[in-house]
Amino acid sequence: MQTVTTDTVPGQEIVESLGLVRGNTVEARNIGRDITQSLRNITGGELKGYSELLTRARDEALARMEAQAEEMGADAVVNVRLETSEIIDGGAEVIAYGTAVRLG
Repeated sequence: MQTVTTDTVPGQEIVESLGLVRGNTVEARNIGRDITQSLRNITGGELKGYSELLTRARDEALARMEAQAEEMGADAVVNVRLETSEIIDGGAEVIAYGTAVRLG
């Protein structure tokens, strides 16, 4: 499955647009990570625990989007976008979405 942020796949012709596909996940921080990240916030630097959490969430959202596209018979997803929003205090949703297409 090819996923691109552009409206075309380089070197390929889109022969059919199958529609919108998306994948999302909601991830929450945990108290242990909050304590260690709060200490890092005092001393400065990257909050690696949170970076890793969001990386896993993005990967999961993309995988779910690709799975939906495969179920539709797509070869690729174009115009892929990622968004993150806070759902509750300490919890965020990551959504990946794009257009499933068949290539010729």
